[in-house]
Amino acid sequence: MEINLAVLIDGDNITSAYVKEMMEEIAKYGNPTIKRIYGDWTQPHLAKWKKVLLENAINPIQQYGYTQGKNATDSAMIIDAMDILYSDKVDGFCLVSSDSDFTRLATRLREAGKNVIGIGEKKTPEPFIVACDKFIYIEILKNKSKQDNISKEKNTKNDVDKITPKVIALIASTISDVADEDGWAFLGDVGSLLQKKQPNFDSRNYGFQKLTPMINSINQFEIESRDNQKGRLKLIYVKNKE
Repeated sequence: MEINLAVLIDGDNITSAYVKEMMEEIAKYGNPTIKRIYGDWTQPHLAKWKKVLLENAINPIQQYGYTQGKNATDSAMIIDAMDILYSDKVDGFCLVSSDSDFTRLATRLREAGKNVIGIGEKKTPEPFIVACDKFIYIEILKNKSKQDNISKEKNTKNDVDKITPKVIALIASTISDVADEDGWAFLGDVGSLLQKKQPNFDSRNYGFQKLTPMINSINQFEIESRDNQKGRLKLIYVKNKE
C-alpha cells in the first residue's frame, strides 16, 4: 500500500536550489499527493522559486507579512497542516524548514498517528529534529553529481574521521538492543531503531550512501551476509566485536 504524503515547504526558510533533490528524496518515502509552499510572493527573494514550482507541480500559497517582525508564513503553514490532518487524506507529512517554530506542529501530527519527515539545514534546532520521525539534512541531498566526482578513497578517509566515539557507541548499543543470543542483529532492525533513537541519523551525513558500508568502515563491528530464503537479496547481520 502506497503512503500518501503532504509536503509543506517554508519558502522563507529554504532556497529553491534544493528542490529537485528534495523531491526525489521525498518520493522514497511515499507519494507526495499534496505539495504546497508558503511565502509572500510579492517579495523579490522568492522570484527564483517560480520556475521550479512549475517543474515540480508545487502549489504556491500567498501569505502577506501583515506585521513587521512576525512570521505569517509559519502560521499559514500550521493552519493548513491541521486542515489537511482533519481531512484524513494523507498518511504522513513532510515539513520542509529549519525553523524550530514547527516543533509543536510535528509533535501534534505524530500524536494524531501521522508519520512526520523533517527536511532542513544542519543549523536546524534540536527540538524540531527530535519532534520528527525522521529528519534529513538538506545539504546531503545537494550536488550528488559533484560528490560522485570525488575519488572514493579521499571521500571515505575524510568522512570516516567524522564518525565520533559517540556515534560508534550509539550504533553499538543499538546492535545490543536487537541482537539475538549470539550477539547478531539484523541490519534492517538496527537501522530502524537508530532512526527512532536519533531522527537525524543518516549514513549519508558521514559520506556513505548506505548503513552497511558505514558500519563496515568501523573495525568495532563484524558483518555477515546470509542467504535469504524468501528472495534473491542477501540478508545483512551485524555484531559487536568482543
